[in-house]
Amino acid sequence: MPIRVEIVSQDRMVFEGDADIVIAPGVNGEMGILPNHAPLLSTLKYGILKVRYQGREEAFTVAGGLIEVQPDIVTVLADAAENVEEIDVARAEESRRRAEELLKKGPPPDTDEYLKLQAALRRSNLRLEAVRRYRGQRQRSSSELGG
Repeated sequence: MPIRVEIVSQDRMVFEGDADIVIAPGVNGEMGILPNHAPLLSTLKYGILKVRYQGREEAFTVAGGLIEVQPDIVTVLADAAENVEEIDVARAEESRRRAEELLKKGPPPDTDEYLKLQAALRRSNLRLEAVRRYRGQRQRSSSELGG
């Protein structure tokens, strides 16, 4: 019996479907969530969230947020989330380049602006690393997934 998964970013539903296992980047380490998991509420860090179902795996970047686990549903409320297959590589590279250039000039006088630049750089790097590691691997066989 699968567990229901909903991944929501600030502006849209990123994923809604069933999973055999969800692997999430918790602030205290990676969490594996199976159906009938004990209730849990945790903070997420920047990282890759993986949803595996019937021998297939989908990977999503998440830039912080919360995960709520109930025995029959996993709800991810992400600050930002994106399916790795949908990442615009050129846009991510441009965003990284812009953030690096602005940070090289030294910290802006506004602390909030500096934190936004750091977050933009972290997110761009995460997106590019996710594409490098996961794009085109959505339909790996169950033997490759350890199943």
